[in-house]
Amino acid sequence: MLTSSSISYLDAFAAALAIFLLFLFVFSWRSKNSLPYPPGPKGLPIVGNLFDMPKEKDWITYAKWGDLYGGLISLRVFGMTFIIINSAEVAVDILEKQNSKTSDRPIVPMASDLVGWRNATGFMPYGETLRNHRRLQHQLLGTPNAVKAFHAHVELETHRFLKRLLENGEGFKGHIRKTAGAIILRISHGYEVREEQDPFVDLAEEAVEDLTQTTSPAAFFVNVIPALRHVPEWFPGAGFQKTARKMRKTLNDLADKPLEYVRSQMAAGTAIPSYTSKLLEQESELGRTLSEEEKNDIKWSASSLYAAGVDTTYAILHVFFKVMLLYPHVQAKAKAEIDAVVGNGRLPTMEDRERLPYVNAILLELYRWHIVLPTLIPHLSTDDLIYDGHFIPKGAFILPNVWKMTHDPTIYDDPMTFRPERFIATKDKSPQKDPRQFMFGFGRRICGGRHLADVSIFLACAMVLSVFDITKSHDKDGKILEPDTEVTSGIASYSSDFKCTVRARSENAVALVQAELAHLG
Repeated sequence: MLTSSSISYLDAFAAALAIFLLFLFVFSWRSKNSLPYPPGPKGLPIVGNLFDMPKEKDWITYAKWGDLYGGLISLRVFGMTFIIINSAEVAVDILEKQNSKTSDRPIVPMASDLVGWRNATGFMPYGETLRNHRRLQHQLLGTPNAVKAFHAHVELETHRFLKRLLENGEGFKGHIRKTAGAIILRISHGYEVREEQDPFVDLAEEAVEDLTQTTSPAAFFVNVIPALRHVPEWFPGAGFQKTARKMRKTLNDLADKPLEYVRSQMAAGTAIPSYTSKLLEQESELGRTLSEEEKNDIKWSASSLYAAGVDTTYAILHVFFKVMLLYPHVQAKAKAEIDAVVGNGRLPTMEDRERLPYVNAILLELYRWHIVLPTLIPHLSTDDLIYDGHFIPKGAFILPNVWKMTHDPTIYDDPMTFRPERFIATKDKSPQKDPRQFMFGFGRRICGGRHLADVSIFLACAMVLSVFDITKSHDKDGKILEPDTEVTSGIASYSSDFKCTVRARSENAVALVQAELAHLG
């Protein structure tokens, strides 16, 4: 019978053996290559840069290393190669111009295999299924013109967002998350969320929270020793298998239940046009039943829209409210522009965007100033490649440090300051680089829902500014609560929590929200 001490001994022995074999393999293989790896911090024998790896906000450390070693750096940990790209130009050269070799994803055993996130577009290995997902998403959401078909959906849910703010401005954070989910679910599945607790929104939030946990090497040892994924659930010490089973059910429910909802609505003739319904309608258009593979592609590409889009939209809109507190002159200038262009008889629409350059510049500066995925989701090289005289091996993890790209003082002057004017052309200067070139990814891994996210965020910002004043809150003693500029660490970065006061600008603004909602709803 195995005791806990003997199991620990076996685990340690297995780990040591794996490290030793990796070292032998890497040493013998690397000696055959004459080109150097990209520069980077000097590591130790066997463990490499293990003790150099940052414990939080890794993008800050990578950026500092970039200042020392350049736009392309490398790290080695137990024989694994990590390539950090700190330059937008280098990212394009490697992730776009050489995308046939750099479009795969690393497998994170707990998340990818045991829970099943490899079925989702963003975490899927590169291959035919991913190409099918990209084709379907591009077909309905891949261009600004295609997304126009869903503008009315976004406007309706944004009006509902305004109504929630009218009723409870202090609950703005929860309203943002509900609205982000409502927009995606309405467009992906034609589903209208409930005003109170909604089962689909709760399901999606649980799945995304599970994802955050399962991608951490520290949380699950199976992410460090992948062979452990074959250990059965009943085996001592394999509690992670039970956790994975529970998480897998949540993820599968997120994919299956909204699809079942769409099918029932279509059968009843009451389906709201959506990404899923439009694709399922192809059965009648093609005159045949869709194959199981085609149905799976529709199901998982639709559910992936939520996982990819909600957190980005939520994080950007959350920081928007903070920025309005930190930079009140920006809020005042945006309101003056909206009042002059739109007036006070209606709410802004997408048709107003070209005539609202300052509001649009606020959006671009939000994207640049706060990067939700600072190093994106890592790419994986599927073949050896050479760049600028440096060797990048097959199997390398490639992390584009987008935070560094959008805070590079050679591209954006005074990058730590929120300044929308940098994106407005004058007779003396051109606008600075559009951060959407970086933040949505590169090459064959660029986000399929980026145009929808852009529309959702613009409309929310423009409408909120048109009818609300966002001001600093006070504590019970009347002291002003000053927001900080801190962000959280992790694969996704969020603004630190803060409080604010959200009040309608006028009685006319209140009436306008109510009238518009009654008209659209």
